[in-house]
Amino acid sequence: MENVHILSQRMPTRGEFLPFGSALQSQSSLNEYQKLVEKLQTSLDLTELVTIYADFAARVFKFSGMQFHCSLGVFPMKNADLSNTPSTFELHLSGEHLGQLVYFSQYPVSESITDKLAKFHQCLLYPLRNALMYTRVLKLATKDSLTGLNNRSQFNEILKQKIETARRQHRPFGLMLLDLDNFKQVNDVYGHKAGDEVLVEFATILDNSVRATDSVFRFGGDEFAILIDDPAIMTNKVVAERIMKTVTKSALMNRYGVTSSIGYTLALSKDEEDELFARADKGLYQAKNAGRNCARSA
Repeated sequence: MENVHILSQRMPTRGEFLPFGSALQSQSSLNEYQKLVEKLQTSLDLTELVTIYADFAARVFKFSGMQFHCSLGVFPMKNADLSNTPSTFELHLSGEHLGQLVYFSQYPVSESITDKLAKFHQCLLYPLRNALMYTRVLKLATKDSLTGLNNRSQFNEILKQKIETARRQHRPFGLMLLDLDNFKQVNDVYGHKAGDEVLVEFATILDNSVRATDSVFRFGGDEFAILIDDPAIMTNKVVAERIMKTVTKSALMNRYGVTSSIGYTLALSKDEEDELFARADKGLYQAKNAGRNCARSA
């Protein structure tokens, strides 16, 4: 997390943010820009930053929604209405392309409005770049470097949140643990490059087998987990069968003789994290004992 420390040390002065290009700027305008800069400096969360900025930009242009598009994804302002016509502005800082700021409005963007928004954009650039750097560092800390899936630390955090939510709403969810059958022989016989190819292929299969509301994780080695946002145990069974069927159809998996064993369970309102995990792990153990390439519910 060294980069986060660096970010905290480098905060440009207000003069670097403010559009002082014109000597004719009124004091009231400068004060407005200064307030925007001060407000933008209060957050490194990209969605929050876009929402803060949108509150100020709404003073010069009537729009229903706003999004920031970048290599990390799409970050909308809160309560955005994206049904109107988009107008896109490219954001650059010192030759670096930060992304695109998209306004959604039923009104066209006039030349005078464009000039005013350009001054607001100048105030946004440095806070936006800092937020982008910070978000990239956080992403590295929570993602598996090989597969791009969430890692074990992220699993622990999300599992805790889901258990708390399940208790409040009295709505179960599914936990699925998976590993690869015969994976060790792939590394031993064909080498770790082939093993990495198998892991990436399996991660892709898992991602394609679940819905957007579900979360996929890699713990390390050939150990994976899925949190399934559905109260029905049958949904876990359907997802497990879909995964195993896709694995058997994969040319890469067939080449190396790799299949998958799966254990799954539903979270109960009284469950603690370790109890829930142990139950799903028991299902995985049962699947291994049953001959592998199968799924068992604990």
